[in-house]
Amino acid sequence: MDRQGVGKVCLALTGVTLDHPFGDDHDCYKVGGKMFAMVGGQGGLSFKVSDIAYEVLTEDGRARPAPYLARARWVHLDEIDVWPDHELAEHLAIAHGIIAAKLTKKARVALGLAA
Repeated sequence: MDRQGVGKVCLALTGVTLDHPFGDDHDCYKVGGKMFAMVGGQGGLSFKVSDIAYEVLTEDGRARPAPYLARARWVHLDEIDVWPDHELAEHLAIAHGIIAAKLTKKARVALGLAA
């Protein structure tokens, strides 16, 4: 998967918007105004994961703690094209779900997400 593939997967998820708060070379995908994934200017990808996924992915070396966001359990992939597309798409959908679950019920309903 490449940068455009990440965009296609993320934008297909319910209630997702694309933003560029860190400059035009950073694509930030948000749900309800909260970021769940970001592709950097150099092509690396950072996204939110569960506590267990964070431990597994960082311990086995498949990902590293995301700069500035590691304490919030985000991981970073330097090269996204080496991951199987279906696996990466699943991680992005989970990241979306983790962040969407933290939104208020009113916000979830307004975005068309399950209350």
